[in-house]
Amino acid sequence: MRRLKRIKAAGVNPLWNMYQTISRFKVVRNFIVIEIGRYCPSTKWKHRLYNTLLGMKLGDNVSLAFKAMPDLMHPERIHIGKNSIIGYNTVILTHEYLVDEYRIGDVRIGRDTMVGANVTILPGVVIGDHAIIGAGSVVSKDVPDHSICYGNPLIVRSRNNE
Repeated sequence: MRRLKRIKAAGVNPLWNMYQTISRFKVVRNFIVIEIGRYCPSTKWKHRLYNTLLGMKLGDNVSLAFKAMPDLMHPERIHIGKNSIIGYNTVILTHEYLVDEYRIGDVRIGRDTMVGANVTILPGVVIGDHAIIGAGSVVSKDVPDHSICYGNPLIVRSRNNE
């Protein structure tokens, strides 16, 4: 179950009035920092940049691969446990605009977790410790500890029998 805060729109889709929900300055600042980070060759520099300037909660030795994309609007809602890897071109969303409402939710990724390339993680999702998310997956629901997940729709299997 995704944990989301829902804000109803008043007559017009919320994306049309986006800057009533978030500061233009914050979006521009986040855009610049994230674009620098996406192309940064050092995971250590990227880690410091995202922790310090964006307020992301990254545990020790977290690695975000080349072109990984944290949420532009609310990156401070992303929590990643120590020693986890976020794969190439992965998108971590903490907000979504729909026709009749706007939703925000924290994304929590456990420790020692690997997220493959080109994964999309939706707002309000919790991914447990020691999980593996296969490349190209869409994570639209919680993932338990010690799981392997893949596909769209997401298929979740236990790793305890390995």
